[in-house]
Amino acid sequence: MTLYPQLIIDALKTVRYPGTGQDIVSAGMVGEDIRIDGMKVSFSLITEKANDPFIKSLVKMAEQAILTYVDKNVDIKGNITVKSKQPPRPVLPDLLPGVKNIIAVASGKGGVGKSTVCVNLAVALAQKGYKVGLLDADIFGPSVPKMFGVEDAGPVLENKNGRDLIVPVENYGVKMLSIGFFVKKEDAVVWRGAMASNALKQLIGDADWGELDYFLIDFPPGTSDIHLTLVQTLPITGAIIVSTPQEVALADARKGISMFTGDKVNVPILGLVENMSWFTPAELPENKYYIFGKDGCKRLAEELGYALLGQIPIVQSIRESGDEGHPVALNADSITGMAFAELADHLVVAVDKRNRELPPTQIVGVAKK
Repeated sequence: MTLYPQLIIDALKTVRYPGTGQDIVSAGMVGEDIRIDGMKVSFSLITEKANDPFIKSLVKMAEQAILTYVDKNVDIKGNITVKSKQPPRPVLPDLLPGVKNIIAVASGKGGVGKSTVCVNLAVALAQKGYKVGLLDADIFGPSVPKMFGVEDAGPVLENKNGRDLIVPVENYGVKMLSIGFFVKKEDAVVWRGAMASNALKQLIGDADWGELDYFLIDFPPGTSDIHLTLVQTLPITGAIIVSTPQEVALADARKGISMFTGDKVNVPILGLVENMSWFTPAELPENKYYIFGKDGCKRLAEELGYALLGQIPIVQSIRESGDEGHPVALNADSITGMAFAELADHLVVAVDKRNRELPPTQIVGVAKK
């Protein structure tokens, strides 16, 4: 059988792009570089974006269409090249060239106020004049948009150096992105791990974060494949572990510390933050009630040789401010505002010490079988 380009084109007209339903020939996705050498066929598929989620399945469909509609003996597998109209996402060290320090804010378990600490720490740093970014990496429970009062915001795209980049939403001097901006707030995010990981990579690498002194990442609770994705994508300067003083939370905090300090991950611990340290009623500001125990996180930090970066009391205004989208750290004269301002100061010192004494963190390598 003699092969010629029109046979290949006609076969490819049967392949439809999953995103639009349009056939790939009409969509201009088949390159003009069809090469035929006997029964060997090669050509390019051209996508709009470098990280097209459908491209792998599209290549397989194109191969199958040629084997079905041209000849089952055509040598096509492995001969389709993928090209993109948009430059590919940069790789390290050029992924976030303007970001000086990447800080993981993590906890061993949920419910310890990790996101509240992360949001208020970001605001406190911005209040001190630092350039701050915040990535809400808690894919399945994104709360940062609500805490910043920007739930209805919609990030826009801008074209920069040939790439379409997401512009982070900014409020209170903090640039932020969250999966919460891209799903309905009343809908649960039910995704497999690979989808969640790809979404995170887009929020990191396909966004215009610009110049940042501190890029805070609100990690999901526990230890999961999301954590692995982040340490495989970014060289994290150091991690902050948030816990309450109670023993159950401290046991899980140890697991979080173990994950970051393990040989494979090797991210330095900058220090611990004890949240919900004591309850102070508004009408009795001098009183302290140790509801979850006293100084548990402080003792853990001393035992493991880490700094205690801050102790944050329970005050009703923290909850109210979070629900109203007005972080309590904005009120620098309040008890909690001062606690977060002090936490920000201690973080700056800890990061400076880490950068002077330790080499830059390396990303975790991906094992290939």
